[in-house]
Amino acid sequence: MRAVGGLVLTGVVLLASLARAQAPTAPPVPAVAATPLAAGAPMAPAQLEAFVDGVVAQAMAADHIAGATVSVVQDGQVALKKGYGFADLAPYRPVDADRTLFRIGSISKIFTWILVLREVEAGHMRLDAPINLYLPEALRIADQGFKRPVRVRDLMNHTPGFEDRALGQIFERDYGRVRPLEAYLRQERPARVREAGTLVSYSNYGAGLAGEAVAEITGKPFETLVETFVTGPLGLTRTSFREPRPLRSGMPAPLAPSLAADVSDAYRWTAEGWRRRPFEYIGQIAPAGAASSTAGDMARFMLMLLGNGTLDGVAVYGPATATAFSTPQGAPAPGVPAFRHGLMEEPQPGGLMGVGHEGDTLSFHSNMVLVPALNLGVFVSTNTDTGAPLAAALARRIVQRFYGPPPGAPPRGSTALLDDRAAFEGVYLTDRRAYHGLEGFIDRLIGAQTVKVTQDGRLIVAGPNGARRWSPVGPTAQGRFVSDDGVDHLVFQMAGGRARRFFDPSGAMAFERIGFLDQAGALIVLTVLTFLASLAALGDLASRARRDFRESSNQRQASVMQTTQAILWLAAFALTAIWSPRTGDEAAVVYGWPPWLVIIASTCALAAGLMAVLSVTLLPLAWRGGRRLDSWTASRKARFSVTALIFLCYAALLASWGALEPWSG
Repeated sequence: MRAVGGLVLTGVVLLASLARAQAPTAPPVPAVAATPLAAGAPMAPAQLEAFVDGVVAQAMAADHIAGATVSVVQDGQVALKKGYGFADLAPYRPVDADRTLFRIGSISKIFTWILVLREVEAGHMRLDAPINLYLPEALRIADQGFKRPVRVRDLMNHTPGFEDRALGQIFERDYGRVRPLEAYLRQERPARVREAGTLVSYSNYGAGLAGEAVAEITGKPFETLVETFVTGPLGLTRTSFREPRPLRSGMPAPLAPSLAADVSDAYRWTAEGWRRRPFEYIGQIAPAGAASSTAGDMARFMLMLLGNGTLDGVAVYGPATATAFSTPQGAPAPGVPAFRHGLMEEPQPGGLMGVGHEGDTLSFHSNMVLVPALNLGVFVSTNTDTGAPLAAALARRIVQRFYGPPPGAPPRGSTALLDDRAAFEGVYLTDRRAYHGLEGFIDRLIGAQTVKVTQDGRLIVAGPNGARRWSPVGPTAQGRFVSDDGVDHLVFQMAGGRARRFFDPSGAMAFERIGFLDQAGALIVLTVLTFLASLAALGDLASRARRDFRESSNQRQASVMQTTQAILWLAAFALTAIWSPRTGDEAAVVYGWPPWLVIIASTCALAAGLMAVLSVTLLPLAWRGGRRLDSWTASRKARFSVTALIFLCYAALLASWGALEPWSG
């Protein structure tokens, strides 16, 4: 792709790192030869600490993680609470599990869902009512041609039918750009792309709407509601949705200075070592991910959740909410993890089911997993962009070590899959993406997964964040597969004996099968052809300038137009190639979107595309020519026609992908 030097290069380099940060693949849980404990037996604290110390130390060394914080609770007690590494390099400040605040990302949504379900318990909201009933008029969701209204339940299920946008607005590094929640939701509303309630696609915007609805009902700011009904009663004195910034009119009060001093810095690992990143402001969509907390506070939070809403005699929510959190709302398909009113199911070793939530910002990666059958809760957070694998794997490794079954035979392939390979092989595109504009173009490039069948009858599913191997479970026509570690399941939705889509093992999104014109391969082919055709057009111009060349006035105009297109295409390629090296830091891309180089490149491509349409209409005039001696040769006419068609096809493909919309940034 680097040889192309064009838009494909930019898209792949730009957000391959974002895909890794937002959807990490947990490393396989290794087989452990320890004798598992009985389900009701607690872990020995000393053994637990020694095991977690080893896992964390190994991950921090291998993945260059600056700092981590961990807490484990079981049977109503804190079994482990510990900090690792540093929260600040200059001056050096070690991570303290009771003092150091980490950004917990989307784990924040659990606080939001608690507030929503409290209002449901109080009779102020109904899960099956349209969310528009509880929103201010300026934020109500238009039908946009769809029949079903977006319900409260859809927001908690992540089935509102919204596209998912993030670049340039969900994170901010300049506190002056942070907006009130209501303004953010009004100005950044995504398009509806499918009927509500039909397909899961994780939505931060939906969680923001839910938080604003609760604020509208109660007449109190979201941050105040969290403090009044959750963190205050639980004594979570070091947990807050507020952020360290100056006081500003119209905005929630900032984080208290005493807490702000203990917020961990964010780090990025580079060839020169750790580099501090600026603070990630998420307050504009606080209900979706703005919380900061300590391992100590999260231990109390997990004890409350495992205690059905009660801790130390204080009830944060009632039995109805406790039942809701323990009741799956319906999986996207049989065998796919479901949402439990906002809590995500997370399968564990030994057939156990965990519930909880992952949380990722650009730099912090966190996970909270509760295993009710073991009365166990695990929380982990890291402050470095490379920390996602540790956050994703720690809970499973603990369960495997102390409660997992002895190693068994690995999953086996199926010869039947070799016969059915055409039913599964192909390219699948995530439904969690922007569907329009420049961001939609980028998401198409980095949001695809390729499915292949191996010679031993297994599936390989590969994408920007790596590849995983899956073995069939039952008849291949059912479309069910298990991963090498035997925990995650991959489920395909079949139609007419052919896979239509598959569901992410987390249950948070789906990947839909796409044809060749929607694949990066088509874009690569046309990019190469357009690049070569542009060079040829300029070469032809230089060649004609060195000899007597006859052409009609119409042919001269057509030639000028095609030469201009070639220059515009090459300019677009050059601009994106110049910008590509700047995409190594995904935070810089997110904060700086849309970069002016990309906007100008898109503008050049748009102009070239419009001219390509006009050039095709000039083909009859180019072929007709003028008098016999004042006309192109047949070969020149053929070259012009082929180039015109290549330019037109490339423009049409870019338009369908959203790349010709410079205003969309």
